[in-house]
Amino acid sequence: MLRAFCAPLKFYGIFTFCVLLVAIFPAVSRAADGVHDLPLLFDARERIAKPDLSGLARLRFLTTVDFPPFNFIDQSGKLAGFHVDLVREICRELDIAAKCQIQAVTFAELQPALTDGQGEAVIAGVGTSPELRQRFAFSRAFMKLPARFAANRQVMGRNLSVAALAGKPVGIVSGTTHEAMLKAFFPKLETRAFPGRAPMLAALKQGSVAAVFSDGMQLSFWTAGSDAASCCVLIDGAYFSQRFLGEGLAIMNRKGDSALTQAIDHALLELSRKGRLNEIYLRYFPAGIY
Repeated sequence: MLRAFCAPLKFYGIFTFCVLLVAIFPAVSRAADGVHDLPLLFDARERIAKPDLSGLARLRFLTTVDFPPFNFIDQSGKLAGFHVDLVREICRELDIAAKCQIQAVTFAELQPALTDGQGEAVIAGVGTSPELRQRFAFSRAFMKLPARFAANRQVMGRNLSVAALAGKPVGIVSGTTHEAMLKAFFPKLETRAFPGRAPMLAALKQGSVAAVFSDGMQLSFWTAGSDAASCCVLIDGAYFSQRFLGEGLAIMNRKGDSALTQAIDHALLELSRKGRLNEIYLRYFPAGIY
């Protein structure tokens, strides 16, 4: 499972709010400098056949209301978010909009509800894992979640680069996958561990660490928000690692529904090829997280 924003809470268990720059990703890849679009996860030359869904009575997507900007209740009291808009586009692409529904349950209820037939698919910040793959089927990933560096502007000066971090302390949250990833792939950097995200960001804002290494989505919202008070900025480069960060966000359904899995993959491929997946991403992440 991948759900998390305000946390190392249970980073590899749950992703709690406040993700292939080539067809085949290496273990760790770096996004091109200045690129804010959603990295391509599908080869434009690939073809995934569209299954016959004429026998499908309805397609119910299960989600939650507590994972903004992916799924939340908007000011009008309606379910909204990246996932909600993505469901609508998937259903349009499959020509089954009239059969599609999206309903919210608690995060703890997602798997039991899917197993019991209360829905046909789950779209709620769920990432694949070997354990879950034994019980459920998954679509192709539609979003990768990167790790990124955020730096203190005053401490770093004009040289806002990873190379310029040599000899400067970099903050991480102790016991997280990001700590393990940083030490594995940037072993020469000096690290300073903190017990939680809040004290780590406070230290960055104060300048007692030159930079921090953490979830790119979290850092993009924090650096752009009022709490940061323009103290800090993301350093160019988004870092991906399936080993540490998982395969990315995907749609989960029952193992016996192979036609549905293929249909969702077909729709995601077409949405990516036509640029509509990127349009949804920019709608909810206008500043970009990559």
